[in-house]
Amino acid sequence: MLIYNTTYHVEKGEDKNFLIWMQEHYLPEVEKNGILYAPRIARILSHIEEGSICYSVQFEVENSAKLHRWHQEQGVKLNEELLNIFKNKVIGFPTLMEVIM
Repeated sequence: MLIYNTTYHVEKGEDKNFLIWMQEHYLPEVEKNGILYAPRIARILSHIEEGSICYSVQFEVENSAKLHRWHQEQGVKLNEELLNIFKNKVIGFPTLMEVIM
């Protein structure tokens, strides 16, 4: 099993809007597809950058081929929506991790 994580740096003042959008739009849209599952959002407490709040948005996925398919079918569109709404006030950095234990 793999974990698909995106770390988001959110400009202070946009954090509430970001979390609302994530909970009401992004997560439900991702779950409709069924490829990514077990979503969770965590606030990052280390590596704090002044002027921003950081969040980790994580999903489980069976393999990298399924993640690639999701990214092509849905991920690109959702990322474009995020950029249109939040402009440069939210920046995301994806990471793919393998669960070993």
